[in-house]
Amino acid sequence: MSTAMPAVSKRVGPAATVRQTMTLAWRSLVQVKHNPWELLDLSIQPIMFLLLFTYVFGGAISGSTGDYLQFALPGLLVQNALFYTLSTAIGLNTDITKGVFDRLRSLPIARSAPLAGRIIADTFKQVWAFALLVGFGMVLGFRVTTSAAGLLAALALLVVVALAMSWMAVLIGLKASNPEKVQMIAFSTMMPLTFTSSALVPSQTFPGWLEAWSDVNPVTHLANAIRAMLIGGEAGQATMISLLWALGFVVIFAPLAIRVFRNHA
Repeated sequence: MSTAMPAVSKRVGPAATVRQTMTLAWRSLVQVKHNPWELLDLSIQPIMFLLLFTYVFGGAISGSTGDYLQFALPGLLVQNALFYTLSTAIGLNTDITKGVFDRLRSLPIARSAPLAGRIIADTFKQVWAFALLVGFGMVLGFRVTTSAAGLLAALALLVVVALAMSWMAVLIGLKASNPEKVQMIAFSTMMPLTFTSSALVPSQTFPGWLEAWSDVNPVTHLANAIRAMLIGGEAGQATMISLLWALGFVVIFAPLAIRVFRNHA
């Protein structure tokens, strides 16, 4: 007498997909305590940038470190958020090149769970980095002169735009052959965007041709919006343009990244 084995369904339900995604997100978060370099990027490096720009360049740019801190900290929040999208790219690339994705692919889990879990974990890390920079900045003398609602709005906008731009980093992480190439390509992209914007210095001090670029640079609009939400000013137009840029990054890079990811999965 033979007993037929039931067919194993390859489809994963929504509830199981959410559970598996959160499990893999937790895996990414737990890795921080086992990886001192990621902890350095997440906690110490932003503080080093804040101290460096405030006390080395602040007096020369704004005349006093206090005035420059008020101007620059919102820009540093943007810089740190965009640079941290490199972590998403490097983490994905490491999982692929070390065969972690091959092991996950052999498990009965949703194909989207590894990618979604990584992105969710990095969202929590972005919130931590934002709180750390604002908190340490307040110790140095930075003051939120708007309201708690403005602070939360700044966090929300920063996370939304960073997540949108992370699709570009995801695509780089999936396509590059090793983590070193990911870092080189992504850093070469993020560095010019940040330093040709109004994140750290007023764009009016740029040469005319560079100021013209800065006026359309997505980092400029994001930094201006965050700055207005934290220390006052008109945030509406800069916020709208930032959200349009975010939509553009998602529309362009998300389908490409998902297509490449499916080839790996």
